[in-house]
Amino acid sequence: MRTDRGLQRFYAVGWVISVGGMAVALGMWRLHLREVEQRADEAERTRDEVARRRAVEERLRIARELHDSLTHSISVIQVQAGVAVHLARKRGEEAPPALLAIHEAGADAARELRATLGVLRSEDHEAGEDCDGSGLGQLDGMLTRARSAGLPVTMTVTGTRRPLPPAVDQAAYRIVQEALTNTSRHAGLAGGGGQASASVLLHYAKDTLTVQVNDDGDGAGATSAGPGLGLIGMRERVSALGGRLHAGPGEGGGFQVRADLPVRA
Repeated sequence: MRTDRGLQRFYAVGWVISVGGMAVALGMWRLHLREVEQRADEAERTRDEVARRRAVEERLRIARELHDSLTHSISVIQVQAGVAVHLARKRGEEAPPALLAIHEAGADAARELRATLGVLRSEDHEAGEDCDGSGLGQLDGMLTRARSAGLPVTMTVTGTRRPLPPAVDQAAYRIVQEALTNTSRHAGLAGGGGQASASVLLHYAKDTLTVQVNDDGDGAGATSAGPGLGLIGMRERVSALGGRLHAGPGEGGGFQVRADLPVRA
């Protein structure tokens, strides 16, 4: 009897020790897992901090390069154009429209460059944010400068005009800007032999803004040069917004750029 009771006590103590050992092992395992998770979180935070620091350093480098390479040249162009306008008026002459357009374009370029440099130097900037405040509100000024530079251009707006998300607003402005620049560079003559002209259409639909720019030039320069950086950048802007872009010969001749941009916030 005593032997049986001794065995029972032995088994009971063994079970208690086993359960206690399992509990301790489980606790240590959980502690180990917690430490592993903490280390992983710390490593991830470190990687994020390193990536953010490198991104800031790269933005600062780009800002310095832009400042050193462009600011001086744009300032010289603006100052020289301003001096030429002043001298013409001092002589009682009308400044040529092209010269006025150069002066205004230089001022706009300087403004946009300053704003872009400010964004690049800001640590609070996130990808996709509006960089320079350019939007369709400045479109009339752009068209005026294009006409002063010798490009006949008209604009038509259909649908209900309304405020747009900043990224869409800026993309629409840049698309028109690039399309008109390409027309000035590459369109050549119109079908009738005169100066090529362009038309801008903005159509506000319920969920989409359509931006379309047509010219009636021969397009020989554009087609022979192939897709330039402007068209590549245009496609990147539209793709980033989930839109569609067509850039190629128009149905009635000339060249057409058409972008369908989603306007949902």
